[in-house]
Amino acid sequence: MKRYPHPTADQFTLTAVLHALSDPVRLNYVQCLANLGCEQPCGAIATPVAKSTMSHHLRVLREAGIIRIRTEGTQSLTSLRWEELEARFPGVMSAVLKAVDSTDAVGKK
Repeated sequence: MKRYPHPTADQFTLTAVLHALSDPVRLNYVQCLANLGCEQPCGAIATPVAKSTMSHHLRVLREAGIIRIRTEGTQSLTSLRWEELEARFPGVMSAVLKAVDSTDAVGKK
């Protein structure tokens, strides 16, 4: 079973979080997770990139502390670390996700 390293909440940095959210693919993934409100298999959210590229995006989000990835059997499940992010940087995630409009979302025009 693959185990993924995750930073602790006190290791989160604002620059890493904002960098991770600066890419439209990653921002769209986080927005989808937030809208769904629950843990999802990594491949359950449609993205316009190759699987290997999405693995890179998930690593960036995980290393920034935005998502948690856990393995259950053969699946990798992702969830937002919303409470930890909110405690560390109050209002940042809400503000970023609220500011995203339909032109920022991947695949929308």
